[in-house]
Amino acid sequence: MVTARQPVRTNFVSFSGIDGAGKSTQIDALCTRLKQDGLRVETVRFWDEIARLKGIRETTGHKVFKGDKGVGSPDAPINRRDKNVQSWPMTCVRFFIYFVDAVSTRFAVRKALRSGADLVIFDRYTYDELANLKLKNPFVRAYIRLIMMIVPRPQISYFLDADPVKARERKPEYPLDFLITNRQSYFNLIALVGGITVIDPAPIPEVEQVVLGHALRELSFTVPLRENGDGLNSRGAGAEPAQLNGPHTGPASV
Repeated sequence: MVTARQPVRTNFVSFSGIDGAGKSTQIDALCTRLKQDGLRVETVRFWDEIARLKGIRETTGHKVFKGDKGVGSPDAPINRRDKNVQSWPMTCVRFFIYFVDAVSTRFAVRKALRSGADLVIFDRYTYDELANLKLKNPFVRAYIRLIMMIVPRPQISYFLDADPVKARERKPEYPLDFLITNRQSYFNLIALVGGITVIDPAPIPEVEQVVLGHALRELSFTVPLRENGDGLNSRGAGAEPAQLNGPHTGPASV
């Protein structure tokens, strides 16, 4: 039994990272923990609920570049050919698609903030598209600044860093050299747009503790009091943040 509480504003955060970084695992862990404490948590899947023009994506990735469909696994690796194709004609296509997705993201965030949930988690965000571009090009950097003027900033944007070799072992879809390049592209993007919280590679339980501890400190929701009087209050709720047991190195904001 929990004590009733007054509703508070909806928070929203995003999780980004290279394929196989463990985003789904961490999102599920955070959702499970907060729901157990009485919070209403919703998840928005970027590729399923926000991304548009999926016919163009499928045509370029599968029919034009002859890439595989689906999701790779250790037992059934695949070879996708979409975001790892870096030709300038493909980049021009991305400019158009990513602009459409930016507008879609803006509406999705507006809907999420009206949902009444305590927390809405975006599984991938605009950052995961922009990291596919050639960020050293001045025109591309100007385009990214434009997109970031359209897209709302989450209260927290998590980037889950990962060793590309281990990430590919978990999710074998793209060549290793692309994952290495893509990881560096994320860091270049972080330096350009700022405000992204980097979670260093670590065993899954340790990352869970870091993410949970950081979210409780930085977000403005309150976990209802239980019968024994225990509750967790985050920053902005009038109490000190909860202290976690176990390893906690803390994320570095870049």
